[in-house]
Amino acid sequence: QVQLVESGGGLVQAGSSLKLSCQASGRTFAGYGVGWFRQAPGKEREFVSAITWTAGVTSSAESVKGRFTISRDTEKRTVTLQMNDLKPEDTAIYYCAEGPTLRVVNQCARSPERCDYWGQGTQVTVSS
Repeated sequence: QVQLVESGGGLVQAGSSLKLSCQASGRTFAGYGVGWFRQAPGKEREFVSAITWTAGVTSSAESVKGRFTISRDTEKRTVTLQMNDLKPEDTAIYYCAEGPTLRVVNQCARSPERCDYWGQGTQVTVSS
């Protein structure tokens, strides 16, 4: 059993930065990946970025490339999403989730059951 707990959300102004953390507890497996997703009110959940635990391979949505950076600390078992130059359209609940491969994690926004574990989410609000 794996538990994922997100933290770091908040209310900021456009152009500001936030750092989200996803703390994992329980078993983790080599090759597994952790992704960040977000869901804004009235919109579908979308993929943001993901990283594999072991190799640190990453993938990110085009909408956040150059602004968001994902990283992981395998000793602390945390996955961090550094978000810079935030925009009002980044406002959403941000979730982390773990799945068996990076490719699968990338698909979990459309097929959430493909990720094995999900956190409860953390709210990010960006004011203009």
